Amino acid sequence: MQSNPALKRAWGQFPATHGVAVLTIAISLGAMVWPGLNVAASESGFVPAALDSASGITQAVPAWLTPLSSAFLHSGFLHLAFNLIMLVYCGRQVEAALGSRLWLLLYGLGIYAAAAAQWIADPAGTIPMIGASGAISAIVGAYAAMFNQQQVSAVGPLSSYWVRILWLAAAWIGLQLLIALASGGDMGGSSIAIWAHIGGFVIGLLLARPLLKHRYRAR
Repeated sequence: MQSNPALKRAWGQFPATHGVAVLTIAISLGAMVWPGLNVAASESGFVPAALDSASGITQAVPAWLTPLSSAFLHSGFLHLAFNLIMLVYCGRQVEAALGSRLWLLLYGLGIYAAAAAQWIADPAGTIPMIGASGAISAIVGAYAAMFNQQQVSAVGPLSSYWVRILWLAAAWIGLQLLIALASGGDMGGSSIAIWAHIGGFVIGLLLARPLLKHRYRAR
């Protein structure tokens, strides 16, 4: 069987985006089959309270690694599909600008920034947080900072640059809430964590330009 040259070329141009997408699909679907979403979320999801050893909460994955493991689990097909669409659409363009290594760095920092924001908002929370939305929020935030060319008017003291960014942030968070409503609030024993989305988005905004400068200064 001959390989498709166009497919190989597309994969080669965006290996980080496509690699993370494929890994996310494989782990998310695999966890739905075995050991089941509820068990996977309980054992591998990010639980803010578990960071406190006095909480008595034990999981199969060490607490400091659960932000990473939780990013590869999703509450259902709708949650997974929407995140993958945003990951591939924004991720490819951000990877083209930053390169694969810095893209992976941003994605990883987004995972932990999202978990940190959720922990700050609810340090005693015991509901597992799952999904790549926090990490993808970092990619979306970087995308907003790099490619926000649509003309909008300033609002009061906010420049048009910040108005564009805030609109995209509101739309991203709003869509996540709609997914939660569409799933009837059943998130497989987990929750959609708005503060995690905000934390990821903010880190993407803050790091986009420094990472761009680093890449092109290094050349």
